[in-house]
Amino acid sequence: MSRPCKRRRIRGRPNSSYFKPSGIRMTELKESVLTMPEFEAIRLVDLNEVPQEEAGKEMQVSQSTLSRVLKSGRKKIADAIVHGKAIKIEK
Repeated sequence: MSRPCKRRRIRGRPNSSYFKPSGIRMTELKESVLTMPEFEAIRLVDLNEVPQEEAGKEMQVSQSTLSRVLKSGRKKIADAIVHGKAIKIEK
């Protein structure tokens, strides 16, 4: 039996929950779904330039957990950009 997932502290909220390439209809697009912890990790580390150790403390997770969440979020964003997918941010 695996450990239950620890709740992460999320402070930033996206202004928009959906981004898509222009000129392509929604019915023709695939989605990359970004979770709120991935959004928050990217916001803290990449946008606000907070060191991972401090960002982990803000989210109340370890630095290694933050690193995994950050890697997952960045991969989803890269996949969406390279393959022309929409990015949906789950709330």
